[in-house]
Amino acid sequence: MANEIWTIKRCLEWTKEYLAERGEEHPRLSAEWLLCAATGLARIDLYMRMDETLNAAQLETMHAAVVRRAKGEPLQYITGSTQFRMIDVACAPGVLIPRPETEMLVEEVLNYLDAEVLSPEAAARQRVELPWNDEVEEARKAEAALADERATAERRAANLTAADEAALGGDVLGSRAYAEELADREAEEAAAQAAEAEAAEDAESELDEYGIAIEGAGQETASAQDAAAPAPTEPCTARVLEVGCGTGCISLSLAWERRGHVTCTATDIEPRAIDLATKNRDALGLTADEVAFSLTNLVSSIPREEWGTFDVLVSNPPYIPTDVMRSLPHEVKDFEPDLALEGGADGLDIFRRLLNAAPYMLRAGGLFACELYEGALDAAAELCRQAGLSDVRIVHDLTDRPRIVRAIVTEPKQRI
Repeated sequence: MANEIWTIKRCLEWTKEYLAERGEEHPRLSAEWLLCAATGLARIDLYMRMDETLNAAQLETMHAAVVRRAKGEPLQYITGSTQFRMIDVACAPGVLIPRPETEMLVEEVLNYLDAEVLSPEAAARQRVELPWNDEVEEARKAEAALADERATAERRAANLTAADEAALGGDVLGSRAYAEELADREAEEAAAQAAEAEAAEDAESELDEYGIAIEGAGQETASAQDAAAPAPTEPCTARVLEVGCGTGCISLSLAWERRGHVTCTATDIEPRAIDLATKNRDALGLTADEVAFSLTNLVSSIPREEWGTFDVLVSNPPYIPTDVMRSLPHEVKDFEPDLALEGGADGLDIFRRLLNAAPYMLRAGGLFACELYEGALDAAAELCRQAGLSDVRIVHDLTDRPRIVRAIVTEPKQRI
């Protein structure tokens, strides 16, 4: 094989046929993924460079990859990565591969944070009394009074002749001269109002979508406002606790998509998961202050002083019922870690422990959200209600299967 001429086109077609004969469900797609990993090309580039010849190293890599795939090993382990929402995530044997359903779990958390934690900051800042508010209100009232005067003057002036005006006197309300004077005054007031409105608009435009001041913006007006403006508040930052982080895809997506507004603490009991998640964090350029990973059992490593400070507790825990484990596809059952899959007789063993921890970890109004086995969602929701959580909801995935339970902690607890 190495002595023959293998173009991208020939290798793609051969791999597709080889995998199809061995029961691959999507042989062409798998062949494309493997070729991309072997050549470093994007899928579209494969079709732009079909006549290019693979070198010896690429052929060797492709051969080994095809053998592994023919045995049922997941593509993500073979290629070493997958895409999750807006980020690329490194994958490795021993760590659960991210699923599309988990992207929806991230979406649920983001929706909650935007509505309940981050957006209220913007609303509060918009209601802050600015130093020029009183002046603007007074000017608005004066403008309204001036408009009334002008309307009255114009109505009266329309019914007066020049002789009438002379007889009544030039200072009589309703004369054309007075109407013209009012018009001039109104023009001056309107110009002043426009200048003040522009200044206020400039100040408001220096806030981002969460109402937090953009660093370095509006410096030209800062000196004029500093004396009268209220002391700035600290930027609003949401705190998320993730249990069972695996590749880190959940916490990394949250921190990446709301960078500067969300910090995450993520735990896992598997050392390989912590190592891989750290690698993924570094590849994204995120810092340990933004996403901190901890090797521990569930929440055991969370310092006591941080209990009750988190806005969200999120998890994609092991949730496959024991009986269902035996019927999982070959590439899942024989290659992905049981520790990250099996959830006990009803799939809720770890969920129950997380539910017990949630009132201690979350602040009042904090969100508890878990991805679970589709047949266990009703039971999970009932457990949440029995535990005193409120606003319990079941969220369906893209195939309309129940997939996520989410609830609100209304009464946090403290251990003595």
